[in-house]
Amino acid sequence: MTTRHPLPAPFSTSTTPLTLITQGAEALLYKTTFLTPTTPAALKIRPSKPWRHPTLDKRLTRQRILAEARVLAKCKKEGVSVPAVLALDWENGWTVCEWVEGVTVKEALRGRDVAQEGELRKLLEAIGQAVGRLHACGVVHGDLTSSNMMIRRAPSQSQSQKEDKGTGSPSSSLEGEIVLIDFGLATQATQEEDRAVDLYVLERAFGSTHPREEGLFEECMLGAYGGSYKAARGTLRRLEDVRMRGRKKSMLG
Repeated sequence: MTTRHPLPAPFSTSTTPLTLITQGAEALLYKTTFLTPTTPAALKIRPSKPWRHPTLDKRLTRQRILAEARVLAKCKKEGVSVPAVLALDWENGWTVCEWVEGVTVKEALRGRDVAQEGELRKLLEAIGQAVGRLHACGVVHGDLTSSNMMIRRAPSQSQSQKEDKGTGSPSSSLEGEIVLIDFGLATQATQEEDRAVDLYVLERAFGSTHPREEGLFEECMLGAYGGSYKAARGTLRRLEDVRMRGRKKSMLG
């Protein structure tokens, strides 16, 4: 595999092929293996930024890698479904996490059948509960979108999906465990305002990406969020204020 960015050690000398999954402004995400050839893993690399002073670049990379790892470790400890951190190296700018087998919520919703109303409602409720557990443990994601949520498939489901793809009719099942991913912008926060903004980001992202399902957002997703933990009611009240500010900003440009 070729890449425009040099791979950090020890991956620069690895014989395991790396598959580039996505490339963002701050990081590249690869699928690879870790420790054993049969253990799939997600490798997140933060390449050095040549426009930054080298000392500042290293300090920022270290801060962001450690902050993300700490948030993931806290979520895992509190029972929030997130990828486990397997290893990290802030000097060389990489983190290795557990590979989540499945599809993103974005992919699943875009491929769903209109007849899957029951599965859709259960999925949206599961997302609301997952975000509720996240907020209950004092973490705000910062970039809640359907691309940053996975539906973890059971091994039998994953195999079935591969077989369906081979026949040209991809599986559109909405069943599975919701796993929240990509915590690069996450913070540890306990303020209602922070949680409400997190929900507002999700609401806006959901409405623009999935207009067909937008009508169920309030009833299913926020309904399940409201029953997820004790402080949810206050956060939902604050969400109304955040929405109002957002509408005023849109009107004023």
